[in-house]
Amino acid sequence: MTLMQPTPPRGIRVADHVREAVASGRPVLALESTILTHGLPRPRNLDVGLETEALVRDAGVVPATIGVVAGVATVGLTESEIERLCTADGVVKASTRDLPVARAQELDAGTTVAATAWLAHRAGIRVMSTGGLGGVHRGASETFDESADLPTLAVTPITLVSAGVKSILDVGATLERLETLGIPVVGYRTLRYPGFYVADSGFALETRIESAADAAAIARARDDLGLDAAVLVANPIAEAEQLDPGLHDRVLAEALAAADAAGVTGHDTTPFLLDFVQRATGGRSLEVNLAVYRGNAALGAEIARAVAG
Repeated sequence: MTLMQPTPPRGIRVADHVREAVASGRPVLALESTILTHGLPRPRNLDVGLETEALVRDAGVVPATIGVVAGVATVGLTESEIERLCTADGVVKASTRDLPVARAQELDAGTTVAATAWLAHRAGIRVMSTGGLGGVHRGASETFDESADLPTLAVTPITLVSAGVKSILDVGATLERLETLGIPVVGYRTLRYPGFYVADSGFALETRIESAADAAAIARARDDLGLDAAVLVANPIAEAEQLDPGLHDRVLAEALAAADAAGVTGHDTTPFLLDFVQRATGGRSLEVNLAVYRGNAALGAEIARAVAG
């Protein structure tokens, strides 16, 4: 099946090299920018952003880091634009609902999984890599706190590589929501759903794939059926690189208790918990985060080549 490439709205700027790669059928991999603007400390964030693009490029794939610069939603940031988002003060986090505000107010923003996937799809990019996916927060039955990543991915036909959802979330409830939303989740060489910092979240998966070609085949089948949901490829961190599961469970419990005691709620919860975990593990969780991201970018590049092939 030959897919028609969408024409991006005038509010989205697609870099020439990305536009040309998409038009010619070359493999392109979308990369989100909130890991750079809000997930990593300076100056490590800039190093990681440029190193990840180089990793993807060395794999024969065109990297397209996505973000908002002075209000312009941009697919395929330049090196200077990546540097701007990594070093400027006042950079905000933008999901899909925040893009109009960022545009109208000419803000700089890192784009979340939801916004990145949506912008990538509108530019004709078919594969994306991230670290951990957003999901259903603990206590969501009372707070209704659920990431916009989930409903956006239900209507955005992209293949997304992640190491599961962040383990600070309600993993079981997130998997239930993914099922309800009709979003297929497949494990890359595993039938255990990964837990971001750890290889096994404790939840099982129904489908296992062995290769990038398998992921591409599922994406093509989705397209042939005319379905709109993303395909999620759950790529666990290697056990040798994961955070010690016992340490992970103890620190997570302490982080949740600290957030409750401090009255932290809503969009402040995730950064509070991640910062607590990083400090409590002496920075080890940051190194795990980076290993996760590198692994997902490498697999995403493989899948992008398979999809283009």
